Amino acid sequence: MENELSKILIFGGTGYIGKYMVRASVSMGHKTYVYARPITTRSSPAKIGIHKEFQAMGVTIVQGDLDEQEKIVSVLRQVDVVISAVAYPQVLDQLKIIEAMKVAGNIKRFFPSDFGAEEDRVTPLPPFEAFLDKKRKIRRATEAAGIPHTFVSANCFGAYFVNYLLHPHEKTQDIAVYGSGEAKTVMNYEEDIAKYTIRLADDPRTCNRVVIYRPQKNIVSQLELISLWEKKTGKTFQQDSRPRGRNCRAL
Repeated sequence: MENELSKILIFGGTGYIGKYMVRASVSMGHKTYVYARPITTRSSPAKIGIHKEFQAMGVTIVQGDLDEQEKIVSVLRQVDVVISAVAYPQVLDQLKIIEAMKVAGNIKRFFPSDFGAEEDRVTPLPPFEAFLDKKRKIRRATEAAGIPHTFVSANCFGAYFVNYLLHPHEKTQDIAVYGSGEAKTVMNYEEDIAKYTIRLADDPRTCNRVVIYRPQKNIVSQLELISLWEKKTGKTFQQDSRPRGRNCRAL
């Protein structure tokens, strides 16, 4: 059927942003697969719990390593779309996923693990530059392989950075302000990032394009966050200014 929803395979689906991708995929009616590291006796209760949650949702979990090309190719041939949400230490391991997709030959869309700064449009200071350079290598390898793709720049994970900048669960009324506190950044809630990304999977307009999540209302500074938090809690927080490190810059 022409309007049939794509079958989606998510690498890193039990990780931080990957969990949101899996839940969004299932909630939108996609047949969803997760390729994840095998559960062992050393696996944390949280990791085991995620596996059980996904299985209860009807997710097909394939346990394996990224070195197991035959297993990966076998799974790829059952799906249409691949979303990689692997963490930073595994960024270059996505080359193995790309090689497997070349062998499978059926993938209609690939989303590499970007979901942060738009690496082709920024020139940050080291060591962040080295991190982005690895992500650029994955983009270039995807293009060279001729795999239909969508590169997503989701900017900052909202919940993660709000926790980091405000520490809302702590009882202290002291908040560290970095630099002037006026640098603007884009914060998108993780659930929204996942939902937007899943919607792109079947959108032909986004094939071989870069999609940037940048709602104007989500552009905010740390000082503005503090002000909003003060209004919400009715408290006045003590701001402890800290100089911006030499490797830091506004996003």
